[in-house]
Amino acid sequence: MDTIQVLLLGLIEGLTEFIPVSSTGHVLLAGHFLGFRSPGKTFEVLIQLGAILAILTVYFGRLWQLLISLPREAGARRFVLGILLAFLPAAVIGALAHKIIKGVLFESPMLIAVMLILGGIVLLVVDRMRLTPRHADVTEIPPSLALKIGLCQCLAMVPGVSRSGATIVGALLMGVEKRAAAEFSFYLAMPTMAGAFTYDLYKNWAALDPAAVSGIALGFVTAFVSGVLVVRYLLDYVSRHGYALFGWWRIVVGGLALGALLVTG
Repeated sequence: MDTIQVLLLGLIEGLTEFIPVSSTGHVLLAGHFLGFRSPGKTFEVLIQLGAILAILTVYFGRLWQLLISLPREAGARRFVLGILLAFLPAAVIGALAHKIIKGVLFESPMLIAVMLILGGIVLLVVDRMRLTPRHADVTEIPPSLALKIGLCQCLAMVPGVSRSGATIVGALLMGVEKRAAAEFSFYLAMPTMAGAFTYDLYKNWAALDPAAVSGIALGFVTAFVSGVLVVRYLLDYVSRHGYALFGWWRIVVGGLALGALLVTG
């Protein structure tokens, strides 16, 4: 693996994982235009471990408080149940459709570019809607609503849709406040990304070689460092400015990619 390509892809992964622009779509498109190849797209999935550890690092204090409050607080148990219910649909569909997702959808840069554009339009429309939030505290989102948000997350099986984008838009439309929607997406990312990492490692263990492992490790470190920066500052940004910037970002990146694909074939 080329070191510069690995560093660039790791940086893209960390910067885009927790914002609603589709980190997978960005990494796959960048890899396509750079001529980067990894067996079974394993590199693109496994470097997500860096982003997982980034959010665990930033949220360690909150996660620890949540853990120690589980035995005595019904609200904490209800919140954890909601996260697990939200994670379940993606876990089931992801396992059943793994071959199609990795073998077909991940190999379709034109589809990714189109989904980036469409998702950007949706994000702009939803951000401008005058929605009345009913849930401003992420820990008070009821399990039934969490499950519905988890069903929205399944749309992100199509690269370019964005896992965080699907959950945030779904949460906003169902009455969750902007900051709480982003924070719920953070919490949901932990089991979702950890599950995808573990399952992909299991399925592609035989395809890994020493050179691939060193490249994945470097990409992981880069994704971790850039991911920490995003997690630390994203919630404050969306509280003040909303999600319009990310909608335009998607449209510009998707449009440039689509144009390049049409020109180059």
